[in-house]
Amino acid sequence: MLTALVLICSLALTPDLSACNRDNASDVILVPVEFGNPVACLMQAQAYVAQTTIGRELDADERIKVVCTPGRAVASTRPATLR
Repeated sequence: MLTALVLICSLALTPDLSACNRDNASDVILVPVEFGNPVACLMQAQAYVAQTTIGRELDADERIKVVCTPGRAVASTRPATLR
């Protein structure tokens, strides 16, 4: 099972979106659902963040990066910024 982390990244701080990670993201959202395949993980994570205030109020220089990882890996390394 996969868990989705949605990283909100500022292009002003991290111009290369591929370099955005949990440590340098301005916000990190843990999607509270597990997924059986990567496509469902990516699509549902995007839909989930679109329903949040953070997703609707992105600044012009902010981008979203979705990271799908095994659920147990996320639970064991959960940073304090996760919502």
